[in-house]
Amino acid sequence: MAVLKAFRAYRPAAGYAEKVAALPYDVMNSDEARKSAFGNPYSFLHVDKAEIDLPKTVDLYDDRVYKKAAENLGKLISADVLRQDEKPSLYIYAQTRLGRVQTGLVGCTSVDDYLQNVIKKHELTRADKEADRIRHVDALDANTGPIFLTYRGVPAVSELLEAYKRAHEAVYDFTADGVRQQVWVIDDAPTIDKLVSQFAAVPALYIADGHHRAASAVKVAEMRRKAHPGYDGSEAFNFFLSVLFPAEELEILDYNRVIRDLGGLTNAEFLQRLEADFIVEKAPASPYAPPRRHTFGLYLAREWYALTLKDGRADEADPVRALDVSILQDLVIAPILGIDDPRRSDRIDFVGGIRGLSELERRVNAGEAAAFAMFPTSLSELLAIADAGRIMPPKSTWFEPKLLSGLFIHMLSEPG
Repeated sequence: MAVLKAFRAYRPAAGYAEKVAALPYDVMNSDEARKSAFGNPYSFLHVDKAEIDLPKTVDLYDDRVYKKAAENLGKLISADVLRQDEKPSLYIYAQTRLGRVQTGLVGCTSVDDYLQNVIKKHELTRADKEADRIRHVDALDANTGPIFLTYRGVPAVSELLEAYKRAHEAVYDFTADGVRQQVWVIDDAPTIDKLVSQFAAVPALYIADGHHRAASAVKVAEMRRKAHPGYDGSEAFNFFLSVLFPAEELEILDYNRVIRDLGGLTNAEFLQRLEADFIVEKAPASPYAPPRRHTFGLYLAREWYALTLKDGRADEADPVRALDVSILQDLVIAPILGIDDPRRSDRIDFVGGIRGLSELERRVNAGEAAAFAMFPTSLSELLAIADAGRIMPPKSTWFEPKLLSGLFIHMLSEPG
């Protein structure tokens, strides 16, 4: 059953939340981060992407980057921009985008739950990305980016959080990138105890986004355990910063594909090859968003096509192979285009649905060969795959809105 723990967060002082909060480190490159943080010394990008404060000649994984990150975090704390709460607390983090509200509970979850698969995964991680975040967490002695977790909704939890929101004033309420961000502090012991007790009955949590951050937090905890063989499990390093959302409130956007070349095929030959497994028609709309599972949009030579998978082509008994991203990979990208490993091939790129289908048109009109618009993977598909202990293909899900960094920081050297 799931462990949830209150903690004494470092978080922005009054008036600073909007200035500190920043998008996660892994959704932008260094140049984009420099532009976003320009003129704002409080932006958390100075911590999460500290290379922006060093010469561009410095390698992203140079020791100086991690040292600068720790230095910048220390400056925010010493300047009283970030303050630590006096009492262990849980926090409500609500985000509103396009009229949809998702309400998460911020706390610490257990390293042992991760190791014992109470916290379930659906994605492989890369060693180089893990190594970067391991060094970052270790250098800062802190979890600075929350892990985005989900769970099958518990009505009693949702009712308690909604009641708390109605009865208390939000400590933060601002809009960033079109998303309303609100935070409430739960610092009374009875409410905390109720929530902890409710989650003790939740059989599983699921990583929605943040597999590399979670894996890195766990690796740092294992390092600390080796360094402190007398640990008793209550130490802060045995837990990592998380935000838990009920699955019913979350939205997954499409995660689209751009193909840089057709592997020597002409456009006509490519369309003909597709007809073996798909009904290929001129799209009824431009741009064309696929309306349901097993339908796809194809943008090719400034034309939109509607692709519908033919009957019997999907293996519905296998939750991974039945995914649209798997179908496209197994029937098109690998056998027709010759891209067997989309994780490493430079012939394919992935475009999050937040950028819109116009981005696919722009890319193809600028010279890339083709683009596929996908129907979004569902939460039920994600949960079923994680429950089966299976792994999704790369770039299967794009969650929106993103959790902002800098609103909550969990220090690893706090007493248990």
